[in-house]
Amino acid sequence: MLDVRRLRLLRELAHLGTIAAVAEALSFSPSAVSQQLSVLEKEAGVPLLERTGRRVALTPAGRNLVRHAEAVLERLEQADAELAHAREGLAGPLRIGTYPSAARAIIPAVLAELAGWHPGLEPMVTEVDPAEVAAALRAGELDVALVHEYDLVPADPEPGLAVTRPIFTEPMYLAARAPGAVADQRAEPWILAPPGTLCHSMAVRACEAAGFAPRIRHQIDDFATVLALVSAGQGVALVPHLGIDRPPPGVVLTRLPMYRRTRTAFRAGAGAHPAISAFVSALHTAVPAPLRNSA
Repeated sequence: MLDVRRLRLLRELAHLGTIAAVAEALSFSPSAVSQQLSVLEKEAGVPLLERTGRRVALTPAGRNLVRHAEAVLERLEQADAELAHAREGLAGPLRIGTYPSAARAIIPAVLAELAGWHPGLEPMVTEVDPAEVAAALRAGELDVALVHEYDLVPADPEPGLAVTRPIFTEPMYLAARAPGAVADQRAEPWILAPPGTLCHSMAVRACEAAGFAPRIRHQIDDFATVLALVSAGQGVALVPHLGIDRPPPGVVLTRLPMYRRTRTAFRAGAGAHPAISAFVSALHTAVPAPLRNSA
């Protein structure tokens, strides 16, 4: 019989690409991951990995086994959800991932709703960039998370995860010292989020769509700091609605025909878990009406 824990390691190797990345994601040593994958190969009776120097790749049999592993892990999540429904009341930790602007503007109201509905539930919030959510959910570090996508940076489907419809939608703004469009800012220095984030990719693509590459001066992952730099004449930036709370003097916000949409993500099969359902319901309640998407 194949061991589910070893199947999870193989699944993570398929997604993350290296044994070192799997070890880091699941808090194992690389040698322990290698050892467990070797045991899985013996259990399977066929080669699952091709080793070339320090690199490994999945064989056709390994890729097929990953497909079955995804289905097995989804069924286990469904079983856990059914067992949770059979228990009396919701209790215990619920690990929530969120991006920073939602952590400030939305999550406190969500937690207040949850406390009123399910006082035994223990929400635990972690700030995480949406680009890192998939690995954290698959590793079991999070149970549910807010993820967003932009018009110019649509989200790709993530194996092993499920997402809801968009729960709220924010307009995007150009933050500058004077009104204008993105195309007018070709000569200006730009303030972007750090590389590797969706916010960075969105700003770069918005500039490219306007016919130029941004001249990046600052890379800041906090919208309040971004607006302070704009106020100080340090550049221009693109900021979503949740990021423009009390802009400093001198900042002009021009609404753009661009949007950021937020969904919830969780492991495939976990959508029916009562704690996940309660979080999604509380989120719907807590979102300001002007941003809320219809069901």
